[in-house]
Amino acid sequence: MPSLRALHSAGHEIALVITQPDRPGHRMKMTPPPVKVAAVELGLDVYQPDRIREASAAERVRLLAPDLMVVVAYGQIIPPAILEIPRRGVLNVHASLLPRWRGASPVAHAILAGDGETGVTIMKMDEQLDHGPVLASRAIPIHPGDDTPALTERLAEAGAELLAETIARLDDLQAAEQDHAKATLAPRLTRQDGALEWEMGADEIDRRVRALRPWPGATLPTKRGRVKVLKGHVDGSRYVPDLVQLPGKRPAPARQVLGDA
Repeated sequence: MPSLRALHSAGHEIALVITQPDRPGHRMKMTPPPVKVAAVELGLDVYQPDRIREASAAERVRLLAPDLMVVVAYGQIIPPAILEIPRRGVLNVHASLLPRWRGASPVAHAILAGDGETGVTIMKMDEQLDHGPVLASRAIPIHPGDDTPALTERLAEAGAELLAETIARLDDLQAAEQDHAKATLAPRLTRQDGALEWEMGADEIDRRVRALRPWPGATLPTKRGRVKVLKGHVDGSRYVPDLVQLPGKRPAPARQVLGDA
């Protein structure tokens, strides 16, 4: 969403915004994705195919004959039939310093690994996952208390700024091939990733609690069964939950829910 607003503010003609379909949200009410909300506010046309690989999606893009396409956290792999359409290619804003953390969950994996920094990369997309040549990148520090939502927000703003700068200088930039031998993968997280154990140690638990917000969330065993840990801190060699959530309940202070456990 910050990237869309940045391109609009820079005066670029945005012929079409492609985003995911509306999904059931609170109380099963159909909820539009944030990008659609922003696009409607800006008076832009919106297209929401179920699958970007559908032939009709490629045809819709081909009819527009775009000079350039930009992909930001779209969530589906862009097929060759679309990649080959724009005259100046397809740019991707990726939330890591490629080739580190290629894949669907780069922010969470950077926190899980204990990285001191991550960043944003503007690359020219090819048919492989986060594999294309790099036009620009910018490092962002990971602060000790960062969780995935907070770090994602900072990266989104940095990515939007870098995207606007990159497009403004596109004719002068030379894309550089990634060092593929140094690539690391950031696959999608699963519910099993959030099942933590006290034996993991305080620092590991802390990284996982911060990295696995909001999905899949982290749980720890307690005298009241497994509880979701929303926030905590390291106290010496111990991990102390500060905010927890029992199944079907609202978040509450850990001491209130668990006592001294």
